[in-house]
Amino acid sequence: MAWRIGVDIGGTFTDVALIDEASGRIGVAKVPSTPSDLAQGVLAALETAMRRYDVGASDVGLFSHATTVVTNAILEERGARAALITTRGFRDVLELRRSSMTSSRTHRPR
Repeated sequence: MAWRIGVDIGGTFTDVALIDEASGRIGVAKVPSTPSDLAQGVLAALETAMRRYDVGASDVGLFSHATTVVTNAILEERGARAALITTRGFRDVLELRRSSMTSSRTHRPR
């Protein structure tokens, strides 16, 4: 039995979603986020979810991680000032920044 686990760190809560690939069973868990140490919230959320659904570490086939904390910081302009410096012909860097790169897109240096 292999479980897929996804974790999202939010400003208020850290959420976990689980799915058992064999049975299709779905589970969720939510714990308070820990802004001073985001990893602590992730570990607490994983522990809660895995205990609740009786999932062992060896049962996990995929672990995926995301964070809306970063998205919120960007939208609220609370992050550090930053700049991107690149050279001609590296448009992929900008496409990755936009999170819109597709494999069918052809890039040519400008």
